[in-house]
Amino acid sequence: MAQYFGRSLIGLMVVLLVVSIITFFLMHQVPGGPFAREKKLPQHVLDNLNAKYNLDAPVWRQYLDYMGDLVVPKITTGEYKFSVTDDHLINIDLPFGDNTTLRWMNFGPSYTDRTRSVNGIIEDHFPISFQLGLAAMAVATVIGIPLGTFAALRKNTTFDYFSMSVAILGVSVPAIVLGPLLQYVVAVELNWLPTTGWGSLEQLIMPAFALGFAQSALIARLTRASLLQVLNEDYIRTARAKGLHNRQVVWLHAMKNAMIPVVTIMGPLLAALITGTFVIEKVFGLPGLGHYFVVSINQRDYATIMGTTLLFAFFIVVANFIVDLTYVWLDPRIRFTD
Repeated sequence: MAQYFGRSLIGLMVVLLVVSIITFFLMHQVPGGPFAREKKLPQHVLDNLNAKYNLDAPVWRQYLDYMGDLVVPKITTGEYKFSVTDDHLINIDLPFGDNTTLRWMNFGPSYTDRTRSVNGIIEDHFPISFQLGLAAMAVATVIGIPLGTFAALRKNTTFDYFSMSVAILGVSVPAIVLGPLLQYVVAVELNWLPTTGWGSLEQLIMPAFALGFAQSALIARLTRASLLQVLNEDYIRTARAKGLHNRQVVWLHAMKNAMIPVVTIMGPLLAALITGTFVIEKVFGLPGLGHYFVVSINQRDYATIMGTTLLFAFFIVVANFIVDLTYVWLDPRIRFTD
């Protein structure tokens, strides 16, 4: 197990390194830049801005400087004065006196919002996307797994056809359509919930449902297909032949193996949900990270692109690691040996 954790940690660092290299060099190949305007800036102003943010250096040099600020921790002493170019995500006070602090992970300043750092953007907006993503995942799980399970247990019945019709509806109707529809029916006509905003449970319900309903359809279809396959296995017929109650056969023997494909997709799905969804945040007026994830690309905000992309990659890798650990619980035959 220790060896597995070690390999996973090394794999995490390798993945993040590869993602950082690809993202950094590709975004510099796209025409334009963070200071490109419809009305061009004077050349001397553009030169000063590029020099200030180190954009006049070769791309490989920019990458090394960026990764140095991000990866290499530093220790500061004395009074600390905040700067958007020197803002660290992790700050740990050390017991050495003179305000000694360990600072780590500086994603740099935002080139388009020059009063904020990328760390500040993440700290302010990521918690909102995180809460919305968890709520949407809960909606998807609570609806999708029971719907797919009962559809499989009642194969080719009215309930099965109804469940799969709901699933097809969820896959077919995009969030950009479902969101305004919910706002009109639930908020405007019925006046049950607020239309937009953030800060209360009532304001979370509609965006979480609009975001999670499509994912619940995906989970329901996969759960049904996987459970139907497992129910035809020999060990299920053996369990039935031994006289076990149908409920025991399904929930104790079939469901765990049937959940393996479902859990596999739920990991990356959760990572995608908690790192921000631009459409839902825009429709419901939520100040989440999804807005910056998309807008930073259009505005060539290199530092914000790197920060949001690495954050997404980090959660993808962590989610897959958790999925691997879940396999052991679902299938005792799977073991992580040293």
